Amino acid sequence: MPQPTKGPRLGGGPAHERLLLANLATALFTHKRITTTETKAKRLRPLAERLITFAKRGDLHARRRVMTIIRDKSAVHELFTEIAPLMAEREGGYTRITKVGYRKGDNAPMAVIELVLEPVNPKPKSAKKSAAAAAPAAAPVEEAPAAEVEVVADESAEETAAEAAVVEDAAEVAADEAADEAPAEDDAPVEDEAK
Repeated sequence: MPQPTKGPRLGGGPAHERLLLANLATALFTHKRITTTETKAKRLRPLAERLITFAKRGDLHARRRVMTIIRDKSAVHELFTEIAPLMAEREGGYTRITKVGYRKGDNAPMAVIELVLEPVNPKPKSAKKSAAAAAPAAAPVEEAPAAEVEVVADESAEETAAEAAVVEDAAEVAADEAADEAPAEDDAPVEDEAK
């Protein structure tokens, strides 16, 4: 369980802070993005992410635990039916906080907190990591059933083709550099040919 922050609470008392954060979470799940102060956004993030984790579980107990925090049934329904399926592939980092400047009246730092609804894109592997991963993966392939062998073979073929393209590009660059560095036949000294 996270340790409570020291110092003053948002809104004065702890009960008021719980209600304030619950209302902010309700607005976030209803509108997908809200503008608030940086402090409130930073305090809302762990609560919102924990509620999304409950929604990803999707069972009745998780729904009831979320309902103890968010009292708006339509917001909870939207969280479980629309937001949770979009977050199914994501392992965390469901929200994004962007600073947007200062409020005109009291110069408070403002921020936009929004749900990250874009699909997860895995990072491309570098050439060194893919080569190192391909070598240990080659041994278990022989013991795998036939269906899994085809899938692994396709992946390794794609990695091998990508590595071959990188090697060819490197070879062409090396050949071009060697040609630039080597003296041309016309530049060779005439005295050596006479001997």
